Amino acid sequence: MFAKAYALIPAAGSGTRVGTALPKQYLEVDGKPLLYYALRALTQHPRIEQVFVVLAPGDANFKRCDWSEFEASIQPLYCGGETRAASVFNGLLAARDTVAGSDWVLVHDAARPCLGRDELDRLFGELEGDDTGGLLAVPVADTLKRANRETRVAATEPRDGLWLAQTPQMFRYRLLIEALRAADPAIATDEARAVEGLGLKPKLVMGDTRNIKVTFPEDLAVVELLLRNRAIAAKTPRKISDSRQGAKTPRKSKPSMISRQAAKTPRKSKPSMIGRQGAEAPRKTLSNKKKKRAGR
Repeated sequence: MFAKAYALIPAAGSGTRVGTALPKQYLEVDGKPLLYYALRALTQHPRIEQVFVVLAPGDANFKRCDWSEFEASIQPLYCGGETRAASVFNGLLAARDTVAGSDWVLVHDAARPCLGRDELDRLFGELEGDDTGGLLAVPVADTLKRANRETRVAATEPRDGLWLAQTPQMFRYRLLIEALRAADPAIATDEARAVEGLGLKPKLVMGDTRNIKVTFPEDLAVVELLLRNRAIAAKTPRKISDSRQGAKTPRKSKPSMISRQAAKTPRKSKPSMIGRQGAEAPRKTLSNKKKKRAGR
């Protein structure tokens, strides 16, 4: 039997790099805040029991939004901290009466709205029986340059074996609490880093490059395009390929020229051996009568 799974979204940050007065989790795309899309992806997955949203103690924006679509699937927790690690840790403590030590916790970014069902399925599929847990990630594709203080290239770093971490990051409740309690919040910029601090090696699960995090203003335009394309694809029925149609309903072959001629002009059947013998029998009788007359 699978352990239960819960999700936790740290949404107590201000998102200063986006350059807006409104925290970025509340920036709207197609009339919905970014946090809405993150919640929708998580609440729609059948393995996730509930989603905890960790908010800043003085957050007044959450209540202004319409979350009725999710009903009892989400639980706001006004216990966010100064750092991501502190918010996640405080949220886990607040949920201790609901989540068991062996249950899974998926920590997901509030400003990562393009999470797909396939990525969640892969995460559960590859980590369900894992002793440590892991995270979504994608291999580094671009060339990496290390800069010096003058923003000139100091070195070109080899990208072999390098991955870009994404979310959700999925670990057992008890393990995650222990890792975050022992971690330095300034160093543990994600949950996997905190778990690494215990000497463990989280598993990398292939993510998707479309699962981007909104960090800069131009990211909003990219996210808007991705979400609209996904909405269009969801409304468009999938076309069945010719091979699948052929498997279900075999095509009728056209009649050949020979078969069509045969249908128009039926062939004369040859007489059987019995029929031929029957046709020759009268001849034999006639020849016998002639012999008798000749004898007379």
